[in-house]
Amino acid sequence: MQKLAVITGGSTGIGHHLVGAVAKAGYRVAFTYHSTAAPAEALAETLRAQGHSVSAHRCDVGDADQVAGFYDALLAETGQAPDLLVNNAGIQTWAPLLELDVEDWDRTIKTNLRGCFLNTQAAARQMKDHGIRGAIVNLGSGCNKLAFPNLVDYTASKGGIEQFTKVSAAELGPYGIRVNCVAPGAIETDRTNEEADGYGDKWSALTPLRRVGRPADLVGPILFLASDAAGFVTGQTLWVDGGVFTQAAWPQDAR
Repeated sequence: MQKLAVITGGSTGIGHHLVGAVAKAGYRVAFTYHSTAAPAEALAETLRAQGHSVSAHRCDVGDADQVAGFYDALLAETGQAPDLLVNNAGIQTWAPLLELDVEDWDRTIKTNLRGCFLNTQAAARQMKDHGIRGAIVNLGSGCNKLAFPNLVDYTASKGGIEQFTKVSAAELGPYGIRVNCVAPGAIETDRTNEEADGYGDKWSALTPLRRVGRPADLVGPILFLASDAAGFVTGQTLWVDGGVFTQAAWPQDAR
């Protein structure tokens, strides 16, 4: 029987790439999307045409009833609990702290942090009840470690995800469920290119490996953390950032 993977926020950006990569790694993939059905269904249809088992499901990851309904329906449809959950869904807003709207704060925390909690809880309950020694991978960010200007809500949510990863790993470990976090650096996607002119060039110059990251760079680390090779790894954050958040800010002419 194929292992079952759930990927949240799978229709665009990093999630879009992860859905295809995880399916091609041999998983049956169910992924969620929030609003626009067309790109999600197109992705699922394309992968099914290639012989992969992939389904798209509308679900607001921050809505407790929708999340519960999604996991109940998935179990009824497949007869399986997830072997892998990738908490990828996330949004961000741009505003200084003193200008950030409360509505934007609430929406970001609901999607990023509450969504991670709700999906982890629902998936882990099914894993536990069905004796699945599963893996959960949460998508963090460089702002797990550093403050990002004008991204106060996003930074707070991703910092929370790192701590949530640790406590989840501690509590779920006795059931054989491992929880880890992958923290990307600058990853070039359609969205990041739209948000900043010259995104790739600017971040390449700052990154020790002298290139910007790509969604494909996240696949190997996530599949490693999902695999038996990482069977004794839990509660960890794996930085996939080309070293950009490891190096200290240092004057270029300092000796």
